[in-house]
Amino acid sequence: MSAANPKTMAIRRPGSAARSPEGISNAPFWVEMLLDSEIDGENTAMRATLDPGTVTHWHTHPRGQLLYVLSGVGLVQRKGGSVEEVRTGDAIWFAPDELHWHGATADSPFSYLSIQGFEKGRFVDWSDREETQP
Repeated sequence: MSAANPKTMAIRRPGSAARSPEGISNAPFWVEMLLDSEIDGENTAMRATLDPGTVTHWHTHPRGQLLYVLSGVGLVQRKGGSVEEVRTGDAIWFAPDELHWHGATADSPFSYLSIQGFEKGRFVDWSDREETQP
């Protein structure tokens, strides 16, 4: 049976963070799933905290991704675009299937809330291309 979002109010307290899977960033970071659905059309949501200099590899989301910066200073870039600095309170939208990465600057940790939809068995596709980030 597939996991689904709660059907009634649910409170998730801090403390269930785990280290990110290998192969998705240049260093492990903390990820805490807030909504963890495997149902097409439902959202997944997570809180991520990256140490200074930690950046994700290039990736896409089949239904797009919203990042909301909780704290620190981060960097974001879409394929073909410039690297942009983001700060607490900034909201960043990546369109469906837009190749991008995000991460912490070299001198600041970076924490964000990430919301993305689940579709056809996935909510993220990691690129196998060798792309460069700062």
